[in-house]
Amino acid sequence: MMEVILREDVQSLGKAGQLVRVKPGYARNFLLPRGLAFEATEGNKKRIEAEARARATKASAEKAASEQLATQLASITVTLRGKAGEEGKLFGSITSQDIAAALTEQGFTVDRRKLELEHPIKTIGFHSVTVRLQSDVHAEVKVNIVPE
Repeated sequence: MMEVILREDVQSLGKAGQLVRVKPGYARNFLLPRGLAFEATEGNKKRIEAEARARATKASAEKAASEQLATQLASITVTLRGKAGEEGKLFGSITSQDIAAALTEQGFTVDRRKLELEHPIKTIGFHSVTVRLQSDVHAEVKVNIVPE
């Protein structure tokens, strides 16, 4: 068995910064060439600790930025227009791409894949759409659909 320190999370093996024992062939042929792990030497242990500190600092900064964006998104309302029938049903539908484009026009860059919209919106009125900024940071955006 060979001891390696993981640089990144490896499914079914461990998380970044963890010391694991693997077979020499797995380390030599898969983990080391792809840069997923280092051999467990004293110098590499110090290097991984420094990388972990840098990763933690970066993660906390990204989380703070995401929380600030979540607060801003919660305070806005996105208004979209669509052709609607008499009963308030849209002839088309409003998709996450439409909402993301409207957010971009208001100065918020949000990837459409981060919008949690089960199915396209097909009725006029107010709707609440969840934006998943990070795994533990969510925001609610109010979407108002008005008839043309």
